[in-house]
Amino acid sequence: MRRRDDILVGATVLAALVAIVGGALWLSESQLGKGGEVYVARFRTVGGLGVGDPVVLRGVRVGRVRAIRLAPRNWVEAELQIYEGVSLPPKPAIIAASASLFGEWQAGIINLEQPVDDPIVQRDLEEAMREGGDRWPGATLPDIGQLTAQAGRIATDIASVSSRIQTVFDSQAVLELQEAIRDFGRVSERLTQFTQQQTEILGEVGVNLRQGSDVLADAARSLSNSLARVDSATNQGQLLTILNHTQAAAENMARAAADFRALLSAARENQASLLRIIEGADSVATRLRDRSGTLGLLVGDSMLYVETRLAVAELRRLLADIQANPRKYFKFSVF
Repeated sequence: MRRRDDILVGATVLAALVAIVGGALWLSESQLGKGGEVYVARFRTVGGLGVGDPVVLRGVRVGRVRAIRLAPRNWVEAELQIYEGVSLPPKPAIIAASASLFGEWQAGIINLEQPVDDPIVQRDLEEAMREGGDRWPGATLPDIGQLTAQAGRIATDIASVSSRIQTVFDSQAVLELQEAIRDFGRVSERLTQFTQQQTEILGEVGVNLRQGSDVLADAARSLSNSLARVDSATNQGQLLTILNHTQAAAENMARAAADFRALLSAARENQASLLRIIEGADSVATRLRDRSGTLGLLVGDSMLYVETRLAVAELRRLLADIQANPRKYFKFSVF
């Protein structure tokens, strides 16, 4: 009897152990008997991801996290065991994210060919891809604690902004806003008056422009008539005659200029003689001014001038007498 009880107790203990192990395996979804390949994903941080956490593809568990280790250049590498028979995307990447509110995490497989909405995740994936190698790029989403803290900071900032807005829109600010609105109304009235005045001025300017256009039209007609006259003169040969006369006048001017240049060259050649003549004339003028010399005395002494006239008169009478009676003064004999 005692032996039978021992056997029953042992069998019960073994059954309990088998049930516990089977339940643990079922809860962990380890899928015993299924092998698979191991891939390595590269992260900057894995957050709350741990060994044994599931690897999912489109919400279906396809493997588990086998190991997590630190890597050079501040990277974290996670070994992912993927079950056999799983078809992976052409360009796989891993997103580590929180799976529930109780701290459970999972590694989700995505396709890099599909765009990622989160710019931070896209940045982390591109940074991991630049490292190269056969490692899958990985990124980590913030957990619920980080999101709650961020939401708390946002709520605090919103409360601060709300208090500032409330401070701005107090009674004094409302009065100032009303006064600003009234000032804006007055400015609008002044702008309206100014616009009306400018409209009148623009009307006057339009009238002046119309008058100016009439004047320009008259000038255009006058120019057209002048051009018609020029055309008529051209057809009749008058313009050619004028051009010929102009050419002849230009030739005469050229000859006159040549003569003037010759005169200047002759004057330069006779410069010494001209200087002597000028000096002589200056000497004569100086003697006349100083009453020296014969001319100077004649100019300065009126008595000498009278006697000179008398002598000239006597000389004329003598010449007249000689002409009238030459024998009186000259005698000729042959023998």
